[in-house]
Amino acid sequence: MADALQQFLRAKVQNVTFRAGRLSRLTPRDVGIRPQDVPFAPSAAHFAAANTRLQEIDRGVRRALASLTQAINGSEPRSREVLARTALLEREIDRARRAFGLFFDVFSQRGTRFAPALAACDVIAADCFRVIRRAAPGLLGNSLLKPLAYLEHGFSPATFRRGVLLRRLLGERNPFPLIRVPYERVEAPWGMGVILHEIGHSLQADLNVWQETEVALQRRVLGITGDPWLTRLWGRWHKEIFADLIACLLGGPASVQSMKDFLAYPPARVLTFHPLSVHPTPYLRVLIQAEMLRRMGFLEQARDVRDNWYRLYREYLPAARIPARLLETAARVIPHVVDEVAFQTRRGLAQAALVDVVPFHAEDQERIRRAAESIARGKVPEQLPPRFTVGASREALARRLASPEHISRTVLNHLAGLGSRGVGAPSVSAAMAA
Repeated sequence: MADALQQFLRAKVQNVTFRAGRLSRLTPRDVGIRPQDVPFAPSAAHFAAANTRLQEIDRGVRRALASLTQAINGSEPRSREVLARTALLEREIDRARRAFGLFFDVFSQRGTRFAPALAACDVIAADCFRVIRRAAPGLLGNSLLKPLAYLEHGFSPATFRRGVLLRRLLGERNPFPLIRVPYERVEAPWGMGVILHEIGHSLQADLNVWQETEVALQRRVLGITGDPWLTRLWGRWHKEIFADLIACLLGGPASVQSMKDFLAYPPARVLTFHPLSVHPTPYLRVLIQAEMLRRMGFLEQARDVRDNWYRLYREYLPAARIPARLLETAARVIPHVVDEVAFQTRRGLAQAALVDVVPFHAEDQERIRRAAESIARGKVPEQLPPRFTVGASREALARRLASPEHISRTVLNHLAGLGSRGVGAPSVSAAMAA
């Protein structure tokens, strides 16, 4: 009779061997993409990028499997060695499982009722990249995969930029940007100013101006205040400030209204302070965006944002949990912060400023205003850039030109239709054929 321990070890190895290598490839059919879902599905290039990452991980799985096979097939397999090599193989399978699971979750949502709205988010994201390619050719590579939107139950939108190491993937790099959208927000185009903010994070990373912006901002604040603590604080906020300001340029005043809506909470929350947070305290964050609108030339809108914010929170300032020197210097510092981040030239932007590579002018806002009236009649103007549908939706909602349901249906159908015609992305049909 065979040794019972050897039987157990060989059975254990058979089990893990069967599981190894089973998560090395994804196709549209694997994630439940049906023919009617194809217009809203990730592109063939996104499937290819996911499969490239899965196959890279699979090579590690196969190496670990070969090592385990060698150990168990020896003349006298040693239990300790077999267990150790099995654990190494399990580690590689875990990497494959996590990556496969992430891509499966993201891709499979395109076979649900939310698929058209997610495709609409993709089209907006692609347009945000396109405006930079047009205004500043060469800054962004044409081969960069556009972001993909996906749904999650978290409270706020978020982004996972291209190439970032994801803890969910045990340190694997993200092959394309992911924009996380809460379920109830994805069908409300007037609230997508916060999505423009998340796309802004990906743009800052792809433009490679993270460090340059941080250093310049710190230098500016230190020169104004002479205060190292304030310098570190404003420097820590540079990514969120950049994303807020580029969202202003991508969507105009409506993006600020969306963010104000998102940040307007009871005073105890808005007037609090987290010393290690990467987000500016909400009270100052809206004032920063109001200053950006003023610099962009939208004086009335800037005044309305600022005055409404003061009316909501100014009487509670004496009890605010915000350090006094931060509040006392904010009115002096904020204009310098906006100027440094958005209006000063950067080497990473080929000696242009952010307002040069993402232009937004008064005539753009007029197009948005007219588009709101068109949306109320059931049609989005064909020549309206997709990113401007956010502002047009907001304008239509604020002016009560149509019901929220009508605005949502009109805008999302239009954007999803653009996606189905291949605006901003190659078709998934090649991946379906594979």
